[in-house]
Amino acid sequence: MADLIDIDDYKTSENIQSTKDDARISLLIAAVSQLVKTYCGTSLVDFYSTNKAEEFNINWATNLVQLTEGPINVVNSVEERDNFGAAYTTVPATQYYLDLSTDSVHRVNTSGSPKSWPTGPGAVRISYTAGYAACPKDLQLAVIDLVTYYMKDEHKARQTMQGASIQNQSSSSQRDNVAFPDHIKRVLDLYKNFW
Repeated sequence: MADLIDIDDYKTSENIQSTKDDARISLLIAAVSQLVKTYCGTSLVDFYSTNKAEEFNINWATNLVQLTEGPINVVNSVEERDNFGAAYTTVPATQYYLDLSTDSVHRVNTSGSPKSWPTGPGAVRISYTAGYAACPKDLQLAVIDLVTYYMKDEHKARQTMQGASIQNQSSSSQRDNVAFPDHIKRVLDLYKNFW
């Protein structure tokens, strides 16, 4: 899966000309990119031009499913099946509605009224593309700051350098924070799926 920034972006933003830490920076960029994707609950850039096929288990009568990736670019196909052993059938484009404000797909009948999806495991399968062509600039800044946070070992509560001790705050002042610095968490939360 794609990293959210590349080493040149990082080195330019931090005014680094040396190549001595390139291996560590590259490793941190890959780790932080995955950390951000996991925290946000979306891959952000991985499915922009690559289809994602997502199956939904429908356990009760409902006419909508919420896609995990976003923002949605294109829905390529919507399929449903009446039971686990049956083959999928394609739902015509006139019988579903894509709600871009919630990244959800509503099942409707031909007159546009709500209609429930079939129930059961894997009852609905949707193929779509979603995300960004490139990591948004504000999110890039948060990723760069997070790489620096780990580069400088600021995630460690206490550090000792040449006899001096530095006490880093182990968590942010924000309630229910996962110990990201406040300025980074604020940006990550803009892209986080809270469902």
